Amino acid sequence: MKNIQLLGLLLVVIGSFLPLVHVPIIGNWNYWKLDHYLAIACWILAACAVFGIVNNSAKIVRLFGFLLILLFAFTLVAIKMQSLEYFSFLPFKSWREAFAGVVTLKWGWIVEFLGAFLMVLAGNSKKVNQRTQI
Repeated sequence: MKNIQLLGLLLVVIGSFLPLVHVPIIGNWNYWKLDHYLAIACWILAACAVFGIVNNSAKIVRLFGFLLILLFAFTLVAIKMQSLEYFSFLPFKSWREAFAGVVTLKWGWIVEFLGAFLMVLAGNSKKVNQRTQI
């Protein structure tokens, strides 16, 4: 259980450096280029999850895994809203949506969400008492 949680944590940390968003002409952005505060929040939540892993507390790891999933979902919504706002100078809504659609999500999100889901799901496994009494 601990190894799977550590793997999930490692995927979350590594995922913050992978390309998450592609902006034409500018290039690929990772969490640090998207927003420093969201990246710092991601790392603080990951550090709190390390505390839970070290102390063998599956509840803490599960809680911070859920919080990371919520942070990633919030970031995805914020990216969509910001891209629509960025093209707000265009006169027609269809043009704004078309230009905002060129901002695409990259494969780094798969790694981020996979790591957070591993942290949540690894805490659900029940230990079987393998001691036999005579």
